Amino acid sequence: MRQLSIFSLLILAFSMHGNAQSKKKQDAEAIKKMCGCYEVTFNFAETFNYSEDSLYKPSKTKRDKGLEWAQLVEDDKNKIAIQHILQVGDSSKPHIVKHWRQDWLYENTDFYMFNGDNTWKYVSKPKSEVKEQWTQKVYQVDDSPRYEGTATWVHVDGKSYWENITDAPLPRREYTKRSDYNVTVRGNRHEITKNGWVHDQDNAKVIREDGKSDVILAKEKGYNTYVQVDDSRCKAAATWWKENQGKWALVRAKWSDVYNRNQNLALEPKVENKQLYKYLFSDDYNKADDINKVIESFVKK
Repeated sequence: MRQLSIFSLLILAFSMHGNAQSKKKQDAEAIKKMCGCYEVTFNFAETFNYSEDSLYKPSKTKRDKGLEWAQLVEDDKNKIAIQHILQVGDSSKPHIVKHWRQDWLYENTDFYMFNGDNTWKYVSKPKSEVKEQWTQKVYQVDDSPRYEGTATWVHVDGKSYWENITDAPLPRREYTKRSDYNVTVRGNRHEITKNGWVHDQDNAKVIREDGKSDVILAKEKGYNTYVQVDDSRCKAAATWWKENQGKWALVRAKWSDVYNRNQNLALEPKVENKQLYKYLFSDDYNKADDINKVIESFVKK
């Protein structure tokens, strides 16, 4: 009877491991479905405001469109990296813009959590808290940190989605116009659809000050749709990436060195009155030594 019991336990353990591996594979397939060429619509509207200022003006509703190439950069056992590249303007001679990047890490335990004013707190979580979860790490156009969060991919009723709430910097459409809040608490939902995917957001605009409770200034709805089109429409963006991927691999390598220090991170907004992306987007920064030096100059000691 004892031998049968042990045998049964072994079969159960093997079955559970197999199910976990099958689920992990299903998760990875869902993530990689975000790659390809997409017609993107960006929609943001402020929904509620809680300001005590009678002169408060909400952000204008934003609607925008673009063509975006999502390039698979890494596809390893526990990591999937996708680089987004915007293709705008005349289709015969489009303008290419290196956009955001998203890395997906399986059962990741190391986090850089945004805390306002260009600072990120390093947090190490126990493995038990991230079991079978995927961390989405989102990076700026210069591959500096933006925000990250961990959650479980859900596959149910024909749907595949991942959702998480995390602190983030102000979006680009806001930080050049607004200074009355300093943290966006982002409610992110990524859902795979039959013709692409959707980034559904419920965000809070938050005022954060040391020693005080957070104050919600307003709330915002974001709904971005990615409708997949033939890859040929993003040929210019895909070609640009092939020609420039070596440089950006050097940039990612330097940032990995910074992140692997596993300590709180604070970045200068500008060095010599110039933002980091303006340095890195320049053709003057193609060599590892130059890239390493300029990135390090933005890291506060």
